[in-house]
Amino acid sequence: MAAPDAQIRPYELKDEKVVKFAIGKALMEELTVANRRAVFHPFTLSIWVALSCIMIEYLGWWPNPEHGLWRFFSPMPAFACWAAPILALIDWFNRPYFENTVSDVLHRLDVANIEEYYARSPSSGFFVLEYDGSVIGLIAIDASEDSQSNQSFKENKVKGQKMGTSSVATIRHLYVDELFRRADVQDDLVAFAVRHAFDASGDVKEIRVVTSSLLGYVQESLGKFKFKMDGTTRIKLGVYGWTTGVMNLKRVDWEKEKLASTNY
Repeated sequence: MAAPDAQIRPYELKDEKVVKFAIGKALMEELTVANRRAVFHPFTLSIWVALSCIMIEYLGWWPNPEHGLWRFFSPMPAFACWAAPILALIDWFNRPYFENTVSDVLHRLDVANIEEYYARSPSSGFFVLEYDGSVIGLIAIDASEDSQSNQSFKENKVKGQKMGTSSVATIRHLYVDELFRRADVQDDLVAFAVRHAFDASGDVKEIRVVTSSLLGYVQESLGKFKFKMDGTTRIKLGVYGWTTGVMNLKRVDWEKEKLASTNY
């Protein structure tokens, strides 16, 4: 039996639905991580235990020796009763930011017409990782003169905008299906996109990407290719907030690393 084929290829129109779904899923994944971190935060756990103990004391649900081993289950309903509203409250506080972000990203110029937008510079490209006929990952690098813009298609249109290459390229999207992250296939996507951007045009001097502490696998992969954190910003939203930062890779550093690898 032949092994499944895996390849990184340019985006095609047939990929539109699955790609846009993956872009939204990648952003909403951050909500899952934010909720999980908030749930297991020491302060949250302290509140949960305190409220549960108050309820147990008020209702007299402390274990009774007369009930044998079953006595240890008597406080459980109180813990369960408080867990549900705490989980719901955390999600209620965190969700608006991520839903607004998803809406904003899916309405940006590069997503409105992927093929046309990423054809405006030779160093730009939207690539998908396909395994056994299914798309399991994607990466988009924008080296056009709008690489630093976040305009929506309602504010502007791609048609009529000039071609050209910016000195700063931006990785706008990076996502890999959870089942394949342990195989580090995200590293293959990053390596492919970086090489494409720098090799296609000498005008690109730097690659930037905005990352979040909520997506550790992305930051870890970028770090392997010598992307460096250029400051962080604490997002004071949600229950406990999180950090975002800009990571960048300069051409000179990439060329040094490439030369060292070749010599080795």
